[in-house]
Amino acid sequence: SARLNARRCGLVPGITSRKVRRGSALIVWRVAPIVLAIAACTTKKQPPVVAHSPLADSADQVMYGARLVLTDQGLARARLESDTAYFFDDNTRVELEKVHTTFFTVTGAENAVLTSERGTYNSRTSAMIARKNVVVVSVDGRRLTTPELRYSQQANQISSDSAFVLTEGNRRLAGVGFTSDPDMKNIRILKGASGVAPGVTTEPNPAGSTPPPASSASSTATSRLPKR
Repeated sequence: SARLNARRCGLVPGITSRKVRRGSALIVWRVAPIVLAIAACTTKKQPPVVAHSPLADSADQVMYGARLVLTDQGLARARLESDTAYFFDDNTRVELEKVHTTFFTVTGAENAVLTSERGTYNSRTSAMIARKNVVVVSVDGRRLTTPELRYSQQANQISSDSAFVLTEGNRRLAGVGFTSDPDMKNIRILKGASGVAPGVTTEPNPAGSTPPPASSASSTATSRLPKR
């Protein structure tokens, strides 16, 4: 009974000698201490509630703490890790949550790290798309932020059609769309390039001017960030 449970907890509710009228007041007066005693008896630390993803209902497989090594011709290009991975389409498409990707040089040294809230890896196209709060940081301090980014495993190249900002110390480059190596030493800005860095200055097209066609080389800015 509730009173027995309360007794086991050492919290036996007292019965007051005060006269109270019958009815709801009496019930509240006597039940409330018992409820408090039961609550005190069961206040053990509960495991955290994990939000259920709708992806889990239709996934072929769900993996927690997933780790994938992306290679090209036997050479490790990147190590892709995520808190949760949902596999679809005969395990050729993987939807990722809390993405952490480490890029490597041809000698196997780490040269940059990408993090994002979401991502998709497709083994058929050998490409990963990172989405939401995408950040890429090189080992020597360059930092790029963008809403969405694509990584080509075969070309070992990152790219985006979205707006981005690249910083390194007091140097800053911005634009809409780019292609680059993963450590961002050579970046080709597709449009709207602006920014200042020692040895590098790019500006957007003057107001009112007619931008050159997209196929023209002059419609892009290729920046090679110099070493300090």
